[in-house]
Amino acid sequence: MNRLVSIFAAIVMISTSHGVFAGDPAAGQTKAQSCVACHGADGNSTNSGFPSLAGQVPGYIEGQLAAFKSGKRANAIMMGMAQPLSPEDMADIDAWYASQTITPRSISEAQVEIATQGEAIYRGGLASLSVPACMACHGPAGHGIPSNFPRVAGQWPEYLEAQLLAFKSGERAGKIMGPIAHRLTNDQINALAIYMAALQ
Repeated sequence: MNRLVSIFAAIVMISTSHGVFAGDPAAGQTKAQSCVACHGADGNSTNSGFPSLAGQVPGYIEGQLAAFKSGKRANAIMMGMAQPLSPEDMADIDAWYASQTITPRSISEAQVEIATQGEAIYRGGLASLSVPACMACHGPAGHGIPSNFPRVAGQWPEYLEAQLLAFKSGERAGKIMGPIAHRLTNDQINALAIYMAALQ
């Protein structure tokens, strides 16, 4: 229980400010043209290897672009894409994607039972492993909480699974998500990814 309290305390202490610019969605649409090939014209990716950015919580994409630019978050493609961007550019791109609507996802009949296992963790956590409920940060419907906790509803399940596995292995750094993902089995991560993706 003390572990759970510590995790929630860390969540509360995270700063929610990234930049000083109020993003302009219209300007962001123009600046995001180089993002279209991977993330789609309106932020709905057609390839599970690239996340959908439409409908993301305001401030999250801005923060991730800043992390790529600084090297805090590592990805060869995104680090290169972020280098020429100014803080204003990042805020504008963020505003554009936040203003778009994500395409809902559905799951197959074969995935329903797996998703039910993911739902139990998402909504109730795993007290025995000091894993808090995912909805505490990502919201009951998976819509996220600006600006640090991203929307997961409607995201590609393959992408969500890949990111959770990256947190688990330490490939992706995360003071909150690292310890949480480390305690989950690969099957639990798969179930969570399927459930979160199908949230509306």
